[in-house]
Amino acid sequence: MPTAAMLDDLPKGAWIAMMVIGFIVFWPIGLALLFYMIWSGKMQGWKRDGMRGCASNFRRHRQSSGNTAFDSYRDDMLKKLEEEQKAFGDFMERLRRAKDQQEFDQFMNERRTQGDAPAA
Repeated sequence: MPTAAMLDDLPKGAWIAMMVIGFIVFWPIGLALLFYMIWSGKMQGWKRDGMRGCASNFRRHRQSSGNTAFDSYRDDMLKKLEEEQKAFGDFMERLRRAKDQQEFDQFMNERRTQGDAPAA
């Protein structure tokens, strides 16, 4: 197996370890490895593994507690919380729109007032 192919098959953790060792030994080596990992796309996909979408991942990977009544109760409560979250998001959107409209109206009133004032 060629060396380049073997290096490409290394897991992300090994690349990070090599980068850290490179920084310890001689910082330009660590920096070069960091740039290579970013350029080659080895760092791609880590964003998706973070906290974003945590609730949907929880729903997908949720296991039964063994008690069907509790599982049903939990599912109902989670559904209600999701509905409340959506309703709250809609409420906040309406507030933002109302505030934007108020600020725009204020701007237009000030502009009309300035337009009516005689030039000095």
